[in-house]
Amino acid sequence: MNKINNKLQIYLPIAFSVVLILGIWIGTMMNSSNKVQTNLLQLGGSYNKVGDILDYIVQDYVDSVDFSQLETDAITGMLEELDPHSMYISKEEFNQVNDPLLGSFEGIGISFRIEKDSITVINPIPGGPSEKVGLMAGDRIVKVDDSLVAGIGINNNDAMRKLKGKKGTKVKVTNYRRGVPKLIDFTITRDVIPTYSVDVAYMVDKSVGYIKINKFSATTYDEFMDAASELKEEGMSKLILDLRGNPGGLMNAAIEISDEFLKEGELIVYTDGNSRPKRHAFATDSGDFEDIQVVVLVDENSASSSEIVAGALQDNDKGLIIGRRTFGKGLVQEQISLPDGSAMRLTTARYYTPTGRSIQRPYDKGDAESYYEEYYHRYVNGEMTNVDSIHFDDSLKFTTPKGKIVYGGGGIMPDVFVPMITDTIRTYYNLLANKGLIFQFAFDYTDKNRARLNKFTDFETFHSKFNMDSKTFNDLVAYADEKGIEQSDEKIQLSKDKIATLFKAFVGRNVLDEKGFYPIYHKIDTTFNRAVYEIKKLDQ
Repeated sequence: MNKINNKLQIYLPIAFSVVLILGIWIGTMMNSSNKVQTNLLQLGGSYNKVGDILDYIVQDYVDSVDFSQLETDAITGMLEELDPHSMYISKEEFNQVNDPLLGSFEGIGISFRIEKDSITVINPIPGGPSEKVGLMAGDRIVKVDDSLVAGIGINNNDAMRKLKGKKGTKVKVTNYRRGVPKLIDFTITRDVIPTYSVDVAYMVDKSVGYIKINKFSATTYDEFMDAASELKEEGMSKLILDLRGNPGGLMNAAIEISDEFLKEGELIVYTDGNSRPKRHAFATDSGDFEDIQVVVLVDENSASSSEIVAGALQDNDKGLIIGRRTFGKGLVQEQISLPDGSAMRLTTARYYTPTGRSIQRPYDKGDAESYYEEYYHRYVNGEMTNVDSIHFDDSLKFTTPKGKIVYGGGGIMPDVFVPMITDTIRTYYNLLANKGLIFQFAFDYTDKNRARLNKFTDFETFHSKFNMDSKTFNDLVAYADEKGIEQSDEKIQLSKDKIATLFKAFVGRNVLDEKGFYPIYHKIDTTFNRAVYEIKKLDQ
């Protein structure tokens, strides 16, 4: 479903090329006087000191220097001094950084992870080039174009660089497959591979739907509308919209999704910057879900566009925000492409929620490390587990149309706070889950039993017929014991049900992707279960 919503656009994402003039004129034959004169750029009569210093270093420094690296360091240093979100993107990093926002990339079409020092196929993307030639979940990629990639310490970025490539180009991969005595060669023709921002959408019961969005990209709005419309046809009158862990992305996608829940004329967001005029985005009369009761789930990793959606609904007294205080990113970046294939994302404005809140949390210029470590400080200060540990400045207090008090200055504070659970009873489960041992054991289990598990082609059959049996549970306990996790039999038994649920969810993901994970995991997801409870109270 496509919709062009000009009324909502604060401004289109800027995609233009500019020449970044640093005034770097390198000429080893010039004397100092000539260099200075050469670098007197006509920029309001100002002297381009940065360019001149770079020129002096390259020409006169005691040792040879890498000009390209020096230039990159200078640009990066300048941007870091502005704010934590202005950034330089090198030519090499450009596709890696931008592909997630485009909704597609060009490659072979697999999801993978580095497992035991080899590229392990989690799943080939349905209909993609890898599936078409016969790659299967569980395959280990040993060689790419006859270059060894197993057992050499390859990382995710290196693997992606080898497997991605222009549409129409070919790549040869050599795979090890369990049960097959010889390595198998595949020649794959790369193609455009869609990436999805809606992880899963399903009906929790006859009236409550659930949609999880992992980012805001160019395709997010259409994905959301397709998923929500299908759930509405199945009887959805209430929606749990999960934005936990969503770092944001394109602002316009957040505006369009917010508009679906708000009435015509209600303010969604506005932006303002020193060199940008104030722009307002208002809801139109075309929202398909204005009558749907909505709950939005957020946490400390919900940022940027996620906060725009949460702030728009909260400030317009629509539904409830449930979870923990969001990240606190209220700055807007525009991306400027540079002639050499690199780019710069420059903060050009702040955005404000409908009540006038800036939710950007404070930052010290040039100290991005501390800025991104706030998650740790929130935990140490007790905010993650106790709402009473959260304090807001009264000067940042705002009031919604219905009189609800909301605060700016550091993220969106939810209407219903759900603490990070510190389960003092099921300590064995906590140890295994936090150390990733259940995840790893489930992966190994799936790998060894893939032929049997691949018979589950739909969630209903998997959910009804697959459960963790006693032998598998005991094998997991033995595996954990090998990893140094020892507990009493009593504590192990107290955690058994929760371990079995998470194990089943991980196996479900390995076999059926996210639709095999979330409906099972939600049984032990405290925030989700609180949302189901609260959303059913909204009509009462």
